[in-house]
Amino acid sequence: MLDLLSVVLLSAGAFFFLAGTVGLLRFPDVYTRLHALTKVDNLGLGFVVLALMLQAGSLAEVLKLALIWGLALAASAAIGYLVAHNALESGVRPWQREPGGPP
Repeated sequence: MLDLLSVVLLSAGAFFFLAGTVGLLRFPDVYTRLHALTKVDNLGLGFVVLALMLQAGSLAEVLKLALIWGLALAASAAIGYLVAHNALESGVRPWQREPGGPP
């Protein structure tokens, strides 16, 4: 049963990683691309870490995986902020839909 749940969680993680990659390639500006990377990929990482926690052999391994996930979340938030702040200070304006254009 744990193996099946691990497969489901890994599949969900892979789906969110794929969605983040598609967002990176398809979104129109740096700000929306950062959103895809910092939000969706962290959720994908969370599912993968949960699947690995189910397969861990000890509580120490589970805690290490939780620490890795927490550090990845913090690093992603910090890097996302720094990239967006630098882009804004460099004059990169957020994308806006053209009037009368498609939604």
